[in-house]
Amino acid sequence: MRRDSLTRFGLVTLATDLTIEGDAAVLMPRDTQLHVTRIAFDNPTTEENLRLTGPRLRAAVDLLVPGITLAGIGFGCTSASAVLGDQIEGLAGGRAPVTTPAGAALRGFAALGLDRVALMTPYLAATTDLVGDHFQAHGVQVLRRSSMGHADDRDMAMLRDAEIIEMAEESDHPDAQALFMSCTALPALGLIDDLEARLGKPVLTSNQVLFWAMLDIAAIPAAGPGALFRARTW
Repeated sequence: MRRDSLTRFGLVTLATDLTIEGDAAVLMPRDTQLHVTRIAFDNPTTEENLRLTGPRLRAAVDLLVPGITLAGIGFGCTSASAVLGDQIEGLAGGRAPVTTPAGAALRGFAALGLDRVALMTPYLAATTDLVGDHFQAHGVQVLRRSSMGHADDRDMAMLRDAEIIEMAEESDHPDAQALFMSCTALPALGLIDDLEARLGKPVLTSNQVLFWAMLDIAAIPAAGPGALFRARTW
């Protein structure tokens, strides 16, 4: 087999996610290649439905270019990764390091020296709490939890920029060091720089932290929006 000139990554995303692949195309450097597969997901985004993604992970990972070395694998669901927690590495089969948006957010908070955040989501309040509770359990204070009230991630992907910006500004907390905008379906990547200027603090989103962390773990320099892409852990 010829020597591979690209660093290859895998991504397992939900069948219903309309946003994550477009954000990946913006964030992944030219000398990398992302290979994507999807798993079945039934809305609404309840804890029960999110837990069902776990048993589907191994088969999905096995479909990611079999026989080819991957530098890392991303799992594209923030709330499911908060629910499944440390189980995900085992569920994925150990083929390559697995990065989740929830875990990547914690890595990003640490890289920026953050331990107090505000949380904004497009979810129902109960789903927001799954993410907020996960952060709290890992030593990050969540000073405000704000929910837009959507149950279906396809609706979340259709939110307009003005709606997201308005909600982000309302979701901030004066004592929060940063704002985290949860959900890989949320089309917020292109708003990060504007929101950081408006709020005067780092703004992190699920897709931003996911691909930043995958690249950071692989020690691959990359450019992207926001304070996070100026931070490295190596």
